[in-house]
Amino acid sequence: MIAMKDDEECPEMAFEQYTLPDHKSQPTSETGHTKNYGAKSSKISSDASFRLFLLVTLSALHSLVVLTLRYTRAGVSFEDLYVINDIVLLTEVTKFFIATAVEYLATNGHLLQSIQENIIERPCDFLRIIIPSLIYLLQNSVRYVAISNLTAPIYEVTFQCKLLTTAVVSVIMLQRRYSAKQWACLVILVVGVSVVVLGAHEESKGGGVKNQNEKDGANSENLFLGLIAITVVCLCSAFGGVYFEKVLKRPTSEGGLYRAPVSMWMRNMQMAFFSVCFALLNMMRESGREQSGEMDNDNNPITKP
Repeated sequence: MIAMKDDEECPEMAFEQYTLPDHKSQPTSETGHTKNYGAKSSKISSDASFRLFLLVTLSALHSLVVLTLRYTRAGVSFEDLYVINDIVLLTEVTKFFIATAVEYLATNGHLLQSIQENIIERPCDFLRIIIPSLIYLLQNSVRYVAISNLTAPIYEVTFQCKLLTTAVVSVIMLQRRYSAKQWACLVILVVGVSVVVLGAHEESKGGGVKNQNEKDGANSENLFLGLIAITVVCLCSAFGGVYFEKVLKRPTSEGGLYRAPVSMWMRNMQMAFFSVCFALLNMMRESGREQSGEMDNDNNPITKP
């Protein structure tokens, strides 16, 4: 009745006992591997398609925003220009409500608990977001100056220099390492941007667009001012993005207790909150200047950039 003795007395039965199950289970195993491989390949394909969809969508949205800003700023008389601070304030308010809604959904309705844990109980960590908020507020404000003085293609090309500034800042702040091929690509990018800028400088010597704008009473363009503004935008984008990544990924430990990193949507809520506060303060300052009677040489209130 012992299994080992039966195997010893009947080796042929033992052979059939161990070979038949293996022979039957082999197709099942191959089918399982085939199903797993098919599921993995379909998942990889769907992820790649989704990433491609996001890339195309974001590229189209960015180009649409640039063209829209260019249309609303170029060739418009000074009297008809909108105040940059007002549009920045509207953008940040919209961003705040969107981030709040997504955080509410991500926490399954426990938004107040998330605010309690990530803001009220951690005020020092909350105040760290003031730095990227100021940087992004400056970036968004200066971006309108750049798009007002650069054509849309030149703005798009020169704005790609943010890749180089981001790489340099990430090496300094995050100690990242890039390969020689990546640095070579960045150098080629800078050379291409320089060629485009030189071409734009040669075209600006004729002064056709500038003279036409001045003739029509529209806001004139200044290539040098636009290049300075886009340089500030690239630096702000690099430093703000790297600092935000550093703050977002770092775990916090206050009171001797380890806490997981704050979610991205909560960080966006915090940044939008500070940006709205700074924009409101700037709006109050501008309205105070207008009420105080500060005028330019043409007796117009100095409120619009």
